[in-house]
Amino acid sequence: MVKLTRIYTRTGDTGTTGLGDGSRVRKHGVRVTAYGSVDEANAVLGVARLHVDDSLDQAIERVQNDLFDVGADLCTPEQENPEYPPLRITEPQVRWLEQDIDRMNGDLPPLRSFVLPGGTAAAAHLHQARTVVRRAERDISALAMEETINPLALTYMNRLSDWLFVAARHVNQVAGAGDVLWQPGQNRGG
Repeated sequence: MVKLTRIYTRTGDTGTTGLGDGSRVRKHGVRVTAYGSVDEANAVLGVARLHVDDSLDQAIERVQNDLFDVGADLCTPEQENPEYPPLRITEPQVRWLEQDIDRMNGDLPPLRSFVLPGGTAAAAHLHQARTVVRRAERDISALAMEETINPLALTYMNRLSDWLFVAARHVNQVAGAGDVLWQPGQNRGG
């Protein structure tokens, strides 16, 4: 279990940070960027929670906890025979997202156009979270090009962006707002 007695340690004052295996790396490194983007996604979801109903609030709380797992996974480099097994994202965490996507999507009308972020405040915040998750996914993909990672961390983030898209559509539908659809070329005439 984590026990924090001091918030500042001064160990990062020279531009380095510690990873889960105890090694130190530059704060601008690809690994730190990847789990930093995951942390940002988590914070944006915290704002989204202020605008959703209780059932979605509970689901987002679950996702936020999983995002800490993703961060822990990414901040601990893969190694053979570690002294302690690191926390890694698992298939059941991905499967939960898929099942919840199917549940929410079951009552939504089929899409005939791309969806613009908006409708309700809740949906707008969920779409913002989706875009931050997509950035985190790109950062994790860049990390995977340089170092070995748990592939389920990337899968989880990919599925999470889908979940956030469907959740945004779902909250708009429940609120009676419906989807805000893209109208291709709508303003080209002036």
